[in-house]
Amino acid sequence: MTTRSLVVLSGGVSQPSSSRLLADRLTSATVSALAARGLNTEVRTVDLRDLAHATVDATLTGFASGPLREVLDALASADGVVLVSPVFGASVAGLVKSFLDVLEPGTLDGVPVLLGATGGTARHSLALEYALRPTLAYLRAAVVPTAVFAATDDWAEAGSDDLRPLPDRIDRAGTELAAAVAERGHVDTAGLFDDVPSFSDLLGG
Repeated sequence: MTTRSLVVLSGGVSQPSSSRLLADRLTSATVSALAARGLNTEVRTVDLRDLAHATVDATLTGFASGPLREVLDALASADGVVLVSPVFGASVAGLVKSFLDVLEPGTLDGVPVLLGATGGTARHSLALEYALRPTLAYLRAAVVPTAVFAATDDWAEAGSDDLRPLPDRIDRAGTELAAAVAERGHVDTAGLFDDVPSFSDLLGG
């Protein structure tokens, strides 16, 4: 079974973190949707808080090393990315923006990315559209249409059989990312060269 690689970035600063919880839910939905397409998924989950000092060092020196270097290399070869940030001060977390600032040019070119954010109130939901989506567009990532914002009240609603907006958004976003990941850069070459004559035939002719 073919395997796709997925890098999951959580910008939560606390433990436990609602951003990490949302990232895990989005990842699960994506993995399930890929499995339905007959694809395995290799997932690497990264808590950006663990890379905070290395990210600042890379900002100041222009050089990434150690675990940060490993994460940047994993991103460069990923088939898809899940990125979730908490909303602070009506914008994405500085931890997330700082990490995005140290990415080398071209790292996310054409890479499908699913965006998520968490906050105390739904009034912050547009931060995904005016703060995070434009940044990923600048980085030339292929951001999927559905972004998922989870307010505090959404988690309570998620357990209800009658009121399921958050689970529905998560499933839809995961399905979109899975479709983009499945299609990205994988061309079916079976039989493509069947009618091409061999060099010996060409030289012999």
